[in-house]
Amino acid sequence: MTAHLTAKTLNPWPLRTLQLALCVALLGGCAVGPDYHKPDVTTPAQFKNAEGWSQAKPADAFARGAWWEIYGDSQLNGLVETLNSSNQTVAQYEAQYRQARALVRSARGAFFPTVDLSAGKTRSSQGTGSSSSSLSSSSSGIRDTYNTQLGVSWEADIWGKLRRGLEADTASAQASLADLASMQLSLQSELVQNYLQLRVIDEQKRLLEATVDAYERSLKLTQNQYRAGISARDAIAQAQTQLKSTQADLIDLQWQRAQYENAIAVLMGKAPSEFSLAPTTSIPALPQIPASVPSQLLERRPDIAAAERSVMAANANIGVAKAAYYPDFTLSLSGGYSSSTFSNWLTLPNRFWSVGPQLATTLFDGGQRSAEVDRTEAVYDQTVAQYRQAVLNGFQEVENYRVQLKVYADEAVVRAEALDSARESLRLTNNQYKSGLIGYLDVVNVQTTALSNERSVLTLLQSRLVASVQLIAALGGGWDAGQGLQLKD
Repeated sequence: MTAHLTAKTLNPWPLRTLQLALCVALLGGCAVGPDYHKPDVTTPAQFKNAEGWSQAKPADAFARGAWWEIYGDSQLNGLVETLNSSNQTVAQYEAQYRQARALVRSARGAFFPTVDLSAGKTRSSQGTGSSSSSLSSSSSGIRDTYNTQLGVSWEADIWGKLRRGLEADTASAQASLADLASMQLSLQSELVQNYLQLRVIDEQKRLLEATVDAYERSLKLTQNQYRAGISARDAIAQAQTQLKSTQADLIDLQWQRAQYENAIAVLMGKAPSEFSLAPTTSIPALPQIPASVPSQLLERRPDIAAAERSVMAANANIGVAKAAYYPDFTLSLSGGYSSSTFSNWLTLPNRFWSVGPQLATTLFDGGQRSAEVDRTEAVYDQTVAQYRQAVLNGFQEVENYRVQLKVYADEAVVRAEALDSARESLRLTNNQYKSGLIGYLDVVNVQTTALSNERSVLTLLQSRLVASVQLIAALGGGWDAGQGLQLKD
C-alpha cells in the first residue's frame, strides 16, 4: 500500500516555522554597526638612536619571555617567579581578568535558548460579593491550584546585537588580560631594579669596608709618626675625620639596603620581617639587549595592546547601540499541567501549551537611542586617541632609555680612565707620604678623590643596570601579542 500525502493533508504549522527559521537565518548573517579596523598610527622606520645596537640571537633569553633571566642570576630568577605567583597587585588584576572572562561566557550563553521550569501550588479564595456574574457559589470558597510549566525562549540575533556584544566583551577581556601582563611586567621590572641596586650597594659596602680598614691603618701610621715627631697633631685629626666620615657613609648604606630589601619582600607578597637577602660577592653583568624596529613595539608592549583592544570593544559597542533601532525577534514555547487537585494533576486533560514568535520595538524614546549612539561613537574616538597616545609614549620611552644607555656607556669609558688615574695617584702619594716627602693633608685629598671615583663608577654601573631593565620593559619584555591575548576558558 502506498501512502499519498497532499498539501491539504500536511500540517501548515511546521512548514511556516521552517520558512520563518530560514528567514531568520538569512537575516542573521548581517550585523549593524561598523566592522573593526585597527587604527592607523605613524610608525618610524627605525628608532632615532639605532647606531651601535646589534640584533641579539633568537635563542636569547629575552625572546623566550622570562626576560629577567638575561641577567644570569639564579637568585633573581627565583624572586621573580615568587612575585608572579604571590604578588597581591597581580592577584587583583588576575581576578579582574577572570571577571572579564565570565562576561564573555555570559555573552556566548545569550545565543542559546533559555529553558525555565516551574512548579508550584497556589491557594486562593474569592468572596461571594464578587461583581463577577459568572462566578458560581461553589467557586467562592477556597481553591487549590497545582501548576507546572516548562518554557523555552530564544532571541534571534537578526541585527547582530548579540554578536556585537560578544565582540565587545571579548575585546574587553583581551584588554584586561593585556592589563594584567602590563602590571606584571611593571612589577617584575621594579623588583629587578631593586635587586640590582641592592647588589650594587653590597659592592659599595665592600668598598667602604676595605676603605675603612685602609683609613684605620693610615690613622695608626699617623699616630706613630706623631709620637716619633715626624708629623703634627693636625694630621691625626685629619685622619680621624676621614675615618669617621667613611664609617658614617658605611652605616648609611645599611638603611639604603634595607629599603630595597623590604621593597622586594612586599613585591613578593611577604612581610619584610619574613624576608632577607644575604650579601653576595658579585654584581650581575650588563646584558646585551636585542635591537628591534619600531613596528615590533606595537606587538611587544602589553599596554599598547590593551589600548588597541579597548578600541575594538568601543567599536563593537557602536553596533550594540545601533541595533536598538531594530525590533527584537523572540521565539517562545511553553507548556505544562494545571489542576485543582493533586491526584490528577499530571494528566492529559489538564495540559496546556502556547507557542509563537514575538516582535518588540520601541516607537518613541525621546532621542535616547540616538544619544546612546553618539555616546558610543565619542567613546570610540576617545579610545582611538588613547591608543595613539600610548604608541607615542612607548616610542618616547624606548628612545629615552636607548639614549640613556648610550650616554652611560660613553661616560663609563671616561670614568674608568679617571679611576685608573686616581688609583695610580693614590699609590704614588702613599709612597711619598711613607717616605716623609709630603704631609698627610696631601694624602687625604688624594684618598678622597680616589674613593669618590670608586663610588662614582659603582653608581654609574647601578644607573646602567637600572636603565637596561627600564629599556627591556619599554620594549615589552618577553611578551608577545600573538599569544599574550589568547583567552583561556
